[in-house]
Amino acid sequence: MSNKRRYGEFGACIRNRAMLYIELVRMEFVNNLAYRSSYFTGIFNYTIQIGAYFFLWDAIYTGRKMLGGLNKEEMITYVIVAWVVRSFYFSNLDRRVAVEIRDGKIALELIRPYNYQMVKYARAFGEAIFRVLFFALPAGIAIYLIRPFGLPSWQNGLIFLLTLAGSFMINAQISMIAGFLAFFTQSTSGIYRAKRVIMDLFSGLLLPISFYPAWARDIIKFFPFQAVSYMPNLIYLGKLSGLAALKVVFLQLFWIAVLGLVAIWFWRFAVKHVVIQGG
Repeated sequence: MSNKRRYGEFGACIRNRAMLYIELVRMEFVNNLAYRSSYFTGIFNYTIQIGAYFFLWDAIYTGRKMLGGLNKEEMITYVIVAWVVRSFYFSNLDRRVAVEIRDGKIALELIRPYNYQMVKYARAFGEAIFRVLFFALPAGIAIYLIRPFGLPSWQNGLIFLLTLAGSFMINAQISMIAGFLAFFTQSTSGIYRAKRVIMDLFSGLLLPISFYPAWARDIIKFFPFQAVSYMPNLIYLGKLSGLAALKVVFLQLFWIAVLGLVAIWFWRFAVKHVVIQGG
């Protein structure tokens, strides 16, 4: 077989795989259209939730100009952007994986000619796109009309959008790893709650990392959580720009590579565990 033919077949294989994942993204987007009413309800819920945080921080900043390196206007913008963006990168990927494991559907997935993790990421991304169009953007516009907040420069805006993709992927990989724990335990509800609390707390969603004591910030630096929400929000606010903002992108790529390897290893180990348990 000539090298030209071999490269041609390899290219065709890559294209076919890419088309498969693109189609899965489209299918998940279309499936979510059937349940869009729940997302419209979510817009209202998010508006109320963000409103509560607005009044909370408005009271905290009474008589204060600066806290944790953020003034009142920056803090309000931070809270609004953080919660709107969360609607994009949040997913129930861990629960879906765990359900397939508990129901035994994972056995069928093992014999299908595709990468299980890539299929799940593609479906989660399809849902994320739906959330952007029917949840994040409407919620952001609704909140902006009620309480206008700051907008980034176009340079920081572009890098911020790029970091959102990284935020989605890091969160999806952590959720995937959490879902794989269903191989080893009968009840995973506690794992989901713990994962959600850790993500919301250490990602800077509930409280900017700059508000934490120095020893806590030093520990958080060794984990990927702050690259999900805190750092992208600082880019939005203009606290990180230029080379410092690009470093956040490379940090996200680093954690995507690390978590990807962990997820692959965990998957292979879990599958072997299932085979052993099956006799």
